[in-house]
Amino acid sequence: MTVHKLLMASAGAIVVLTGAAVQTFSQTPPAPELATELRPVSGFKDIADTQSRSIALFEEAGKVLQHPRCVNCHPAGERPSQGDQMRPHEPLVVRGKDGHGAPGLACSTCHGGANFDPARVPGDPHWHLAPETMAWVGKSLGAICNQLKDPRRNGNRDIAAILKHVSEDSLVKWGWNPGPGRTPAPGTNEEFAALLKAWADTGAHCPAP
Repeated sequence: MTVHKLLMASAGAIVVLTGAAVQTFSQTPPAPELATELRPVSGFKDIADTQSRSIALFEEAGKVLQHPRCVNCHPAGERPSQGDQMRPHEPLVVRGKDGHGAPGLACSTCHGGANFDPARVPGDPHWHLAPETMAWVGKSLGAICNQLKDPRRNGNRDIAAILKHVSEDSLVKWGWNPGPGRTPAPGTNEEFAALLKAWADTGAHCPAP
């Protein structure tokens, strides 16, 4: 007897009907290959031209800036993403007026002051989205660099304040302690901060947009 199979895509899965039997196969896309390490500042000392060295340092730091641990909270629209695959956040949430969620469904409704590993819910004392002026999704590294340097878009920070932010802010540091099921940002927070300091010390030049 011929067995007829019907394939249906539903809620991120493929459902296969074979007579009375039903089989479901996950359609979750594989996680992208993510950087895990950062070159130290000393690895750029042989670049003689100061501007070229500055750009190379920022490009290395960009492995963090363009990593899902950062980009998920720097969405281009109203909805954050999640996971290494940068899927749209579930349940559906929006940034709200101040990046802390909409009234009645603030970020703190689910996200506490620290990771809750049994439920795989990440957390930080000030869990929130970056302002829309600092959206990184779909942006080139050069465009992100120019955003970081622009006080009109970066929260009125100068370069010194940016360096303080990336080295001391607990939500930035969370990127290296994201809890189970999430790939940490590459390297360490100290290495990342050192790369950006060296970038600033060499003129804070940006890659081409």
